Amino acid sequence: MKSLSNDEVKKLLDSSFTGLRVGEIVRAKVIKKTENGVLLNLGLKAEGFLPLDEFTDPEDAAVNGEVYVFLEAFEDRDGFPVISKRKADFQLAWDKIKHIYENSELAIATIRKRIKGGFAVDLIGVEAFLPSSQIEFKSQIDVDSILGQKIGVKIVKINMMRKNIVVSRRMAVEEEQAKARKKIFIKIKIGDVIDGTVRNITDFGAFIDIGGIDALLHITDISWSKITHPAEIVKINDQIKVKVLVMDRETGRVAVGLKQLTVHPWEKIEKKYLVGTKITGRVTSVVDYGAFVEIEKGIEGLVHVSEMSWKKDVKDPSLLLKVGDTVEAVVLSIARDERRISLGIKQTQPDPWSTVDEQFQVGQKVVVQVTNLKDFGAFVQLIDGVEGLIHINDFFWDKKVKKTSDFLKKGQKVEAVIRSIDRKGRRISLSIRHTKEDPFSQFIEKHNEGEKIIGKVSDILPKGIRLMLEGGIEEFIPLNYLARRGKKPKDLYQLGEEIEVLIRKISPRLRQIILSEKEPHKPAPKKKEEPPKPKPVDTFTIGDIIKVQGIPEEEPEETEEEKK
Repeated sequence: MKSLSNDEVKKLLDSSFTGLRVGEIVRAKVIKKTENGVLLNLGLKAEGFLPLDEFTDPEDAAVNGEVYVFLEAFEDRDGFPVISKRKADFQLAWDKIKHIYENSELAIATIRKRIKGGFAVDLIGVEAFLPSSQIEFKSQIDVDSILGQKIGVKIVKINMMRKNIVVSRRMAVEEEQAKARKKIFIKIKIGDVIDGTVRNITDFGAFIDIGGIDALLHITDISWSKITHPAEIVKINDQIKVKVLVMDRETGRVAVGLKQLTVHPWEKIEKKYLVGTKITGRVTSVVDYGAFVEIEKGIEGLVHVSEMSWKKDVKDPSLLLKVGDTVEAVVLSIARDERRISLGIKQTQPDPWSTVDEQFQVGQKVVVQVTNLKDFGAFVQLIDGVEGLIHINDFFWDKKVKKTSDFLKKGQKVEAVIRSIDRKGRRISLSIRHTKEDPFSQFIEKHNEGEKIIGKVSDILPKGIRLMLEGGIEEFIPLNYLARRGKKPKDLYQLGEEIEVLIRKISPRLRQIILSEKEPHKPAPKKKEEPPKPKPVDTFTIGDIIKVQGIPEEEPEETEEEKK
């Protein structure tokens, strides 16, 4: 800020004075000081008098001191000159203000009071207006706290007629920062480590004063480790060292970093944490697919949901882990370039499948609990962490199951027999029907083709009847093989009725028994002289019976889903 000194004002006035004139500023000397004021020698026939309250600085009223006063009249009624120091100060101040305004210089103002729309400030002894919108640049402050403070301002408007002055703190700060920025851009370069002061903190970072301008320290450049707010690391007025990361001369933007002053924690990470190493860490976040665990500052690993437990099929990681939990885990893999570490919690415990051969054998009867139902069967739990599959074809010997949920419910306990164990493939196959003897095998061991047996009518259909045999075996007899004819089967037979039938055919491969209520047709005897002519046997074949009952000729192969 450049302004005229008192000596310069004196020289300016002395050079212009050719004589005293009313309405001008004149120089006077203090010759005597009284309780109420001072007497001044103006070079007139009578001394001038000034009250003490016109002196803002008491030292200006000292004897032999010089002051400038405004000459309003040579004499009043009592013959004394009429003078005013305030008017002189005001006029001199306006000259300075005009000079500052015309030369676009900065001025110092004192904030005096709050008024409507802003503040009244003292600018070189003259009152000026500082709008609220111009009080500060960038940051918001407590306006009451700045009353009485001296601030640099820019004069943006003056009206000499109305004696009106408008100033701006914001423009002054902009200009000051522009000058400081110019110096900073000459002084520093990208990569330099410089000193700074934390001036302000926001959710996304902190503003660092690096010598008159603010540089942004973004939250991602504060620490290698994850933080939720900058205040976790830095505080306002902290003196810190930062590294210059960005310098944009066009926008004036400067970005700095704090974490760049320390070695990146991922350097040589593979040597520090070998695969298989057991670590202890803190859970920092839990997501749908797993949980992130902090191993050390700046190093996090992911425990995938599938690596949390041998014993549980984890669907929601938040049911097992919470943010802040301390857990043990095993390093499964490291990708340093991608900055990814895969961890496993379940690996800290023995794998239950590793000893499954020792605990279970093929043919062993076990009680299992249903854990999940599928179209092709039911998954069951043998022990914690070990599950097996009961295929839908292994529910019953002689009953076709179309829907798993018709016979089993989730959580139900059932007895089953282990049919196969694949430890490497982590697969166990079980069967419910093998807990009982096969009634079909028992039947064919006891009975032969051509033998007559007794059965009960269990169902009556339009094209035949179903007959229940011993052991719970149920077989279909078509109309052609029934003895009672002429009416519909429902008019000829009754449910629960016992009838005698003939075993015509047994097919172990198809697990099929062909029954007939009537005897097979035999040809009538002929005369000896004439050779007997064979008559056609009943043309109803086994294939026809199979078609009537809807039984496939061959067992269908398992689908890929059923195999799984």
